Amino acid sequence: MLSVYLDFAIGLALAFLLLSLLVSGINEGLVRLFSVRSKFLWAYLRDTLDGGLPPGHARVLGTFARLVQRLCRLPVIGRIGRRVFRDFLPGQARSRLPISVAGVFLKFPFTGDPRPVFRDEPAPREIPTTGSVTDAFHARIQQIDHDKGGRTAISQIPPERFGVAIMELAMGHGGVPGLLTRLREQGSPLFRPLQSVWESAAEDLDAFRVGVERWFDGEMQRLSMLYRRYVRWVVAAIGLVVTLVFTVDALEYGKELLKDDARRAVVAALADTAPERLASLREACAASPGNADTYACVTEVLSSPAFVRVFGNAPLSLSVAENGTTSLTWNGGAWWERVTTPEHWPGFLLTFVALLFGASFWWDVLRRITGLRPKITPAE
Repeated sequence: MLSVYLDFAIGLALAFLLLSLLVSGINEGLVRLFSVRSKFLWAYLRDTLDGGLPPGHARVLGTFARLVQRLCRLPVIGRIGRRVFRDFLPGQARSRLPISVAGVFLKFPFTGDPRPVFRDEPAPREIPTTGSVTDAFHARIQQIDHDKGGRTAISQIPPERFGVAIMELAMGHGGVPGLLTRLREQGSPLFRPLQSVWESAAEDLDAFRVGVERWFDGEMQRLSMLYRRYVRWVVAAIGLVVTLVFTVDALEYGKELLKDDARRAVVAALADTAPERLASLREACAASPGNADTYACVTEVLSSPAFVRVFGNAPLSLSVAENGTTSLTWNGGAWWERVTTPEHWPGFLLTFVALLFGASFWWDVLRRITGLRPKITPAE
């Protein structure tokens, strides 16, 4: 009996692990396709070095923006709409980073790219004293970079390199006071942090550089937390799509796992003594009246465990014939029937909630169930 529940737990954990890996893979593919990490970093840097977007800045297609504004004027759903679509409403200067749920999905893929233009050349000798502070900063670190759609691909800046780049900008302005003067005149949000660090360093350049590095390291930690919070929304959306595409009913899958164990137990106990008592397996073949050979059907049932069948309910399924040929089958009608059947909705909800825990959680669960241990390095 213990082995039955052990197989049941392993089957559930393995299915959720594979689905979670699929969700993580799709998310990573979208992140790389739209360069989300790099855009997230440079959106923060432009907000910090140059300031937020001016009022009325075009953030998305005009038709969509007008539709959102009309939606938010409605008395009933206007309050919810203003919270969900806050990124696309007219008003004061706003951050380039997403500030609403809709902004998480629409801002970086479909609005202006905050990344600087890629330049295939070393850092210039002269430092400009006018123009965008972000572009001047990027010029100090552009030597180690590669082109991605005509924009920089830098998605991570070590605090030490940030501190050195700020020192380079300061030397180009005749010292830290000159840089602070430019930041104050341009209304850069970076002015206050650098001024505080400069005063606390008592005009010591080494202490100033170390203070800038520590400040930037703290900012990157906060930015990483914000990024992970926004990624959860994307992972939740992808998990919902995967659940509905494969129509994975966790409750139905659990029942199928228990049936598989029962069928194996029947075969092991009765195959050699009383083949006529395999009624429970013959019932599984009742839905296939064209199969005259009952035991061939039994073999097919046993060779298609619940773990395989759980992925066979997608609109487009791949099957392999006995001769090794593969074929694609369209199951749109059956798929739509499963999606619209209320009896499956609790199982869909359970699968969706399970995918929110992530692949690392289900791998840890599977490792604990099976007794696998992590690899121990010689240092340990």
